[in-house]
Amino acid sequence: MSGPAGGVGPDAARPGSGGPVLVAFAGLPGVGKSTLAVRVGAALRAPVLPVDPVERALGRYGLVGDVPGMAAYGAVAGLAEVQLGLGLSVVVDAVNPVAAARGLWHDLAERAGVPLRVIEVHCGDEAEHRRRVEGRPPGEHATVTWEQTLTRRAQYEPLIGPRLVVDTAVATDPLPGILAYLT
Repeated sequence: MSGPAGGVGPDAARPGSGGPVLVAFAGLPGVGKSTLAVRVGAALRAPVLPVDPVERALGRYGLVGDVPGMAAYGAVAGLAEVQLGLGLSVVVDAVNPVAAARGLWHDLAERAGVPLRVIEVHCGDEAEHRRRVEGRPPGEHATVTWEQTLTRRAQYEPLIGPRLVVDTAVATDPLPGILAYLT
């Protein structure tokens, strides 16, 4: 639905008719989160807010390590809160490797009075996952190596609570199931 001057109307970014939703993607680098986040954002006509570019921007200013990583999550949460306040659904594209990062989305959804839908993405075929990580063009996603991905996997805290788990190694298109989960 279009709003004034071709803008987005109040129902455009809402799955079904239930109002805005906060969608938080989680999973290791190279599993297909960003691809799915963009597709979900397009389907919902919702902004997609990736954490990686915010982390890279902080790094350009010399802010590196764990604290800037959480700062990037906090910055994206702040932007998401503005969009939710406008009545839009929001799609967050992030690794979300630890409970502290994931807690931001739970807190935000509660403050904004919107449902939180977590989508955990993984690639069940390790050889394919490695091929994806190593096949990324230089400069994309800060060029995460396979070894760094394995380290992150070892540090990844299990995700507990309601979520949809998507395996991108399966040949079936996950988008219809994801959209059904969001309604």
